[in-house]
Amino acid sequence: MKVVIIGGGVMGMMQARELSQRGWEVVLVDKGICGGEASWAGGGIISPLYPWRYSDPVTALASWSQGYYPNLIQCLEAESGVDPEITRHGLLMLEVKDREQALLWSETRQPAWLEQIPATALYEYEPLLRPGVAEALWMPHICSIRNPRLLRALRMILEHEPLVTIVEENAFAGMEREGESERVTAITTVKDRRIEADRFIFCSGAWTSSLLPEAGLKVAPVKGQMILFDAVPGIVNRIVLNQGRYVIPRRDGRIVAGSTLEYTEFDKSTTAEAKETLADLAIDMFPRLAEYPISHHWSGLRPGSPAGVPYIGLVPGYRNVYVNAGHFRNGLVLAPASVRLMSSILCGDKPPVNPGPYDPGARVI
Repeated sequence: MKVVIIGGGVMGMMQARELSQRGWEVVLVDKGICGGEASWAGGGIISPLYPWRYSDPVTALASWSQGYYPNLIQCLEAESGVDPEITRHGLLMLEVKDREQALLWSETRQPAWLEQIPATALYEYEPLLRPGVAEALWMPHICSIRNPRLLRALRMILEHEPLVTIVEENAFAGMEREGESERVTAITTVKDRRIEADRFIFCSGAWTSSLLPEAGLKVAPVKGQMILFDAVPGIVNRIVLNQGRYVIPRRDGRIVAGSTLEYTEFDKSTTAEAKETLADLAIDMFPRLAEYPISHHWSGLRPGSPAGVPYIGLVPGYRNVYVNAGHFRNGLVLAPASVRLMSSILCGDKPPVNPGPYDPGARVI
């Protein structure tokens, strides 16, 4: 069986790895460099922000992936020699207005995923946090990953997999059908390459609706800007979230701060205003960050979708074209479960979660 995967982000590369391990021949096609878009640009938190505010379909994928990630990272490091730096440092959420709802949500988790902690415990976790925070919510199980390193590990694995061919800097141009049928026989690229296959999967993130305009999928780009402080270890010890913005410590002491939510179509430009806003919010949480330079400022385009629920399954109007896209802010955390679900649909395996809520055909109006 041969499959073409359009889109080489975390979703596309994980999908390529999993299907090649099942003996499928895979061609991975990307308009740029694999891992160069939203997967690289994100913060790497392996949890939805404020997870109790999400619908059951998002929670189902997140829960499965969170349980699977530690083993996956061990496998990726062993296969590639690259450490993706998964770190279980927990998540602190300050000034949560709907904390009662959060605590009720946590009661369904075994073991408990979330607890309310007083200021005394809070400042033991984060001694350099600004004074005056009375209480917080604490999620001790939450990890983060250094997503550029995760992508590097996946890329190295695929480069050495004989069943995988990587086609980069060559964007998807169109599909060829078998006569008037709903079966696709090949795709073409902007550089005049024609690739035949049995199955085709669009893991194309924010570009999905523009590549499949007739399918009725509602995936739109949502820009997020991020900054990086060149700090030292000990300034921030855990992921800290406040008013929808976060700081994430890396093992080397650098601090990622983000992110914005901007509906600017496919404009990826960064702005001085966003940089200043993100810096102010981070420094407000941790005043010592004012002593350290901001070394990087970047943006990415998230694949926004209704309620943040991704499309995973057969594309309406086709017999052999599939989609795995629309994960909005949670592509990294939902990727393992989404990829396993897609593989189960292709191979007839038992799915990790109920596939119904993600079915593109059931959601297109």
